[in-house]
Amino acid sequence: METTLDKLEANKQTVLAFYEAGLNGKDFDAASKLIGPRYVQHNPQIADGIEGFKGFVEYLSETFPNLHAKIHKIFAEGDYVVAHVHGVRVPGQRGTAIVDIFKLEDGKIVEHWDVMQPIPKDALNENGMF
Repeated sequence: METTLDKLEANKQTVLAFYEAGLNGKDFDAASKLIGPRYVQHNPQIADGIEGFKGFVEYLSETFPNLHAKIHKIFAEGDYVVAHVHGVRVPGQRGTAIVDIFKLEDGKIVEHWDVMQPIPKDALNENGMF
């Protein structure tokens, strides 16, 4: 019998696999297996639905083939998974600090939100963004 902790861990593993397949691997087919029957996209720069995600992966493959997302922290609560991510589109650049929020249903991703902040060259503290 699956416990709440098992479900939370499974949801985190689904999101980690989604990053590896879709963002780091640019493999739409593999990533799409982790998406539910509906996919609501809240990032206004990405079209809604599975076709919107497919277009996003194609865009990354063509424009930023070396993009890499490194997850520094990942949390799960209820049907939600939150990841604190360092995204670098082009190796050598500082990149972007990202917080991605995913909603899962029956172990599949059905909704996505994100908040992004470019990593500045100079900071007023030495705490780092991760």
